[in-house]
Amino acid sequence: MNRSRAAEVLRAFLKMGLISFGGPVAHIGYFREEFVVRRRWLDDAVFSDLVGLCQFLPGPASSQLGFSIGLMRAGYLGGLAAWTGFTLPSAVALTLLGFGADAALQESTAVASVAAGLVHGLKLVAVAIVAQAVWGMARTLCPDWRRAAIAVVAAVAVSAGKSSTMQVAVLLCGGLLGMWFCRTSTPATTATQAAPVSSLAPVSRLAAPVSRAVGMASLAVFALLLVGLPLLRGWHPAALFDAFYRSGALVFGGGHVVLPLLREAFVASGWVSDDVFLAGYGAAQAVPGPLFTFASYLGAVTAIASHRAAGALLGLTGIFLPGMLILLGTLPFWDQFRVQPDAQAVMHGVNAAVVGLLGAALYNPIWTSSVKTMGDIGAALIGFVLLTVWRAPPILIVILGAAAGVVLTWP
Repeated sequence: MNRSRAAEVLRAFLKMGLISFGGPVAHIGYFREEFVVRRRWLDDAVFSDLVGLCQFLPGPASSQLGFSIGLMRAGYLGGLAAWTGFTLPSAVALTLLGFGADAALQESTAVASVAAGLVHGLKLVAVAIVAQAVWGMARTLCPDWRRAAIAVVAAVAVSAGKSSTMQVAVLLCGGLLGMWFCRTSTPATTATQAAPVSSLAPVSRLAAPVSRAVGMASLAVFALLLVGLPLLRGWHPAALFDAFYRSGALVFGGGHVVLPLLREAFVASGWVSDDVFLAGYGAAQAVPGPLFTFASYLGAVTAIASHRAAGALLGLTGIFLPGMLILLGTLPFWDQFRVQPDAQAVMHGVNAAVVGLLGAALYNPIWTSSVKTMGDIGAALIGFVLLTVWRAPPILIVILGAAAGVVLTWP
């Protein structure tokens, strides 16, 4: 039964992986329409609880949500099927891009001029996309002066510190400040308090097939890898895996927030150039599915030519694994934990700090390495307005941005 259901899950999420443009918030909308409204695999109360859990945890929220839906539908095999279907299309596209990124940037012919223009345009796309993310997250996650102040302090601290250690410290301090200043007296409601939608079958309580023993083991593996992988950094594949794993383990607030962490790990260390990094990040906006599949591109461009596919797989595994481990570790305990006022307050502070961290990254390195002329400013501004005011699809911004880059850099 689970195998046939897992095949059903794979087909459903492969469809999601092919059509889900627009980032984590849009992905949640696609999932609700497909799995709550159309397929009736679960009801709105459970779906909302899963969304809350995945937004609470570090990692790629939409991928964690998809994994949870697959897990509840068809067990562990269903969770794996959901992740595979949702991830595969964009991972394959970005891996193929990684195969040719260095060559495109190093050519000295007319083709190289076009390639350089495309790279410049994709960097301008990154400016518009991240600016939209900062704007939207600030409105949602910093609705009062306390959280806005935490975001500003976080942005200043990260800009001054410019290290992954400072980024982690900022997130921790954001949680502490949230505990002190962001308490609320309104308790969260649980799925079990909601009435079922109907007697016909959608799951109406958050009861994932994960035992407490499996949950504790998952948390132990998560912590062991987080502490142990740095001890193996003398071996290059282990160092790469650690960079991906650490970035995936420390990301709160969605895929865009992984940008400064990955840049610190890969650009500052000299593994890739800023141009190659930001070009790939811009291209990642053109594909559907989770933004974390950007790791497949990075894995491909940092590997030697004969091992690019293995590098892409290493990147995907490393960046997604911590989020899935901590999700499995949390699911058995979530109903009891989520109603605690302290937990809610901590996450208010962490989310506000995330906005500050991303705002600092928007200026440096994204703006400083991408915007050089008034034409660049105009192209980035047009992309931002199209995204925020006209609600244009990201793939349109990518196409227009790439074309603008070619025009602006043409000799």
